[in-house]
Amino acid sequence: MVRRIVELDRLTAAGVRDGALGGRSVTVLGLARSGIAMARFFADAGARVTIYDGRSAGELAQAIAALGGRPIELALGPAVDPASAWASADLVATSPSINPDFPTAEPRLRAALAALVAAHRVDPGSAPALVSEPDLVLRMCPCPTIGVTGTKGKTTTSSLTAALLAADPAHPAILGGNVGIPLVERLTELTPEDRVVIELSELQLPTLSHGTTVAVYTNVTSDHLDRHGTLEAYRAVKRRLAELVDPAGALVLNAEDPIVAAYGALGVAPVVAYRRDRPLPGGLGVEDGWIVAAGVERLALAGGGAAEVGPGGRILPLAELAIPGDHNVSNALAAVAVALLFGISPDAIRRAAAAFVGVEHRLEPVATVDGVRFINDSQGTQPDAVIAALQAFPRPLVLIAGGRDKGVDLSGLGPVAAERADAAVLIGESGPALATLFRDSGVMRVEQAATLEEAVELADTIAREALAELLAANARSANARSADAAEPAVATVLLSPAAASFDMFVDYAARGAAFRAAAAAMAKRRAAARARR
Repeated sequence: MVRRIVELDRLTAAGVRDGALGGRSVTVLGLARSGIAMARFFADAGARVTIYDGRSAGELAQAIAALGGRPIELALGPAVDPASAWASADLVATSPSINPDFPTAEPRLRAALAALVAAHRVDPGSAPALVSEPDLVLRMCPCPTIGVTGTKGKTTTSSLTAALLAADPAHPAILGGNVGIPLVERLTELTPEDRVVIELSELQLPTLSHGTTVAVYTNVTSDHLDRHGTLEAYRAVKRRLAELVDPAGALVLNAEDPIVAAYGALGVAPVVAYRRDRPLPGGLGVEDGWIVAAGVERLALAGGGAAEVGPGGRILPLAELAIPGDHNVSNALAAVAVALLFGISPDAIRRAAAAFVGVEHRLEPVATVDGVRFINDSQGTQPDAVIAALQAFPRPLVLIAGGRDKGVDLSGLGPVAAERADAAVLIGESGPALATLFRDSGVMRVEQAATLEEAVELADTIAREALAELLAANARSANARSADAAEPAVATVLLSPAAASFDMFVDYAARGAAFRAAAAAMAKRRAAARARR
């Protein structure tokens, strides 16, 4: 069979609709979320699809069912040679986690992929083209795109950005990428009038050859060193989105983060800087409790000229933000910047921002039970995120943390936990190390639990004790303010693990769901106990 390499630079969404992939041989690597979406996309486009995954069919039963009975060849299990899956392919499409440069990728597949990349470099006609799901989306997307990345805050920022853009009914907003749906399955239905917000992680960024219309950065600290080896390598991966941004678009940069702020010197696109202080010229900031803009210019595709603002550049008061914490003020500033670039009015931004209550597993309130609120921050897997979560709530506060160590420096977390938390309840593989860190840092009470459910029970008990002490102290104090008395005191149990989930759960979402279920079970038990009295 003669190989007909897919010419990626000539592939368009309209062409796919017209049959450009009909009869072409496509191999998809990885039968997880992105792989399933790509396999369905290529099969629906008329391609002959093969899926390779080193896991067995039994392990992948649920994923296979998600293919919906499409005529897809399965090359599954450890006995299959990865290279054989693409021996006659015209195109190889990969999930972002499958990369020959990642030491965390399966060694045999990594070696086969490296050989494929080398062969394609020497003679492009001798080997199939290679593309990742996010790169395929950005190559073919017919509408403006907003890429959001950062070490922390990117999911909240992406979600809020999409919510603000959706305030303009003439331009539907679609959220996807590392959050929401895999966008590849939406490609053929997108139009130039749409706006696509795509969250991009350090997994996806190194696979990109095309950039976004607007690149948004929340921050760049330290994470995922198990994949990238060094902090410098991780930062280089994060810089990729800025390097590829459309020159006619914009860079939205956090001026409070020196790594991110330096991207403005790349000179690749106009910069909109944001910070939680008086705004820089052409940027956003905070004044007198309001988010304000100082001469932000709309994108040319949105008509150009000065973005509409209220008196004094005002957009919305911070008090109307439903998402808690100073870090979410930064996230909101980034999202508002994008909305102004696309011509969304201040009134529409204000209404949409006030209605946005956050996303799952990121400071998500899941229950309040007799004065104790339970906050699910299962995505808090690295220290900066946990520090921001601790700073978002007053004491009494009990932190639940622990899981699989991600290899990042946690030393800065200890002093903040000592200052902000009344106690820490620790789980998982990293529990003992965190216990030592927190005790040495001065956390008043440190406990360990064998399961998350046990940790929730113990944290609830400790939180109630701390709340009772606070209420008793307030009752004794002759200086208690009437405003304090008007607002019932609340204790907080915060799941913010500072660790990956894989020692106990399949992913952070499963961990968050287990926390939510434990809180709900506790609420049910307490309601039953009240009814028996």
